[in-house]
Amino acid sequence: MKKLTTRDIVERLKLEVISGEAGLDREITTEELSRPALQLAGYFSHYSPQRIQILGTSELSFFKLIADAEKKSRTRMLCTRITPCIIISTNHDVPEELIAASNEYDTPVLRSTQETTKLMGNITNYIQKEFAPTTSVHGVFIEVYGIGVLITGESGIGKSEVALELINRGHRLVADDRVDIKEIERGLLIGSCESTLIKHLLEIRGLGIINVMTLFGTGAVRSDKRLQLNVHLETWNDNKQYDRIGLGNEYKEILNSKIEKKTIPVRPGRNVAIIIETAAMNYRLNQMGINTAEDFTDRLAEEIKKNNMKSEEE
Repeated sequence: MKKLTTRDIVERLKLEVISGEAGLDREITTEELSRPALQLAGYFSHYSPQRIQILGTSELSFFKLIADAEKKSRTRMLCTRITPCIIISTNHDVPEELIAASNEYDTPVLRSTQETTKLMGNITNYIQKEFAPTTSVHGVFIEVYGIGVLITGESGIGKSEVALELINRGHRLVADDRVDIKEIERGLLIGSCESTLIKHLLEIRGLGIINVMTLFGTGAVRSDKRLQLNVHLETWNDNKQYDRIGLGNEYKEILNSKIEKKTIPVRPGRNVAIIIETAAMNYRLNQMGINTAEDFTDRLAEEIKKNNMKSEEE
């Protein structure tokens, strides 16, 4: 699991640091957040200090009603030595007692202009993405008609050349050679290129390394994309039976998730780029509930039934 600190949250969400700067390098160990309303009321029996604490309009309005003698002690109990940070939402004024306690215990107090619900959603999404299980696979990841397509196959089969043709046809490159994949949740995989060394680069044998963004413009690349379809390229084998109708279901397992897989045999004369475009469009149709292969088999079965009935009548 990647180490995540309060400083990362500050930089990512552009939060204002109010106090407790010395604690910005505290590690965030959980994606769970807390709104410590009960704690402000004096109930600390089940306080979770390891969580990021969010103070919104309701909490701060209640805090104003607390007797001055209690404000100092309760803010000091909020600001523990392991609390990653306390974030004030909606650009509210920060209580002086909280600032004093945060400086005493080096607990960062941050402020955001966002409303509480939106702020919590953004923080949760960011932390979940950073904490997500990660793996890397060899292949080319490209967006084709809005579908994230992972192109795999043995070395030298022509993955990068096919990607180059797809880019030339208006599709977008995400990663070449090494594709970094995060599992945000079961069934939701996000592919990207985490390495700045090879980002936006494509290796073409005989030509060398090219910069796709420089050659084709910023519209030809994107930083990440949901992975939905795997197209596996393999050398044509005359002894192998390939799916000719499309009823066969094949899947590729990555981490704890499965994605649909299509195996495409490659030999001279086949336009693999167009086949991949068609596979992406067909995938979209299937997601919309339109399955051409099933419709064909249904019509075929109906035709056979009619012919059988005719034969019986004759």
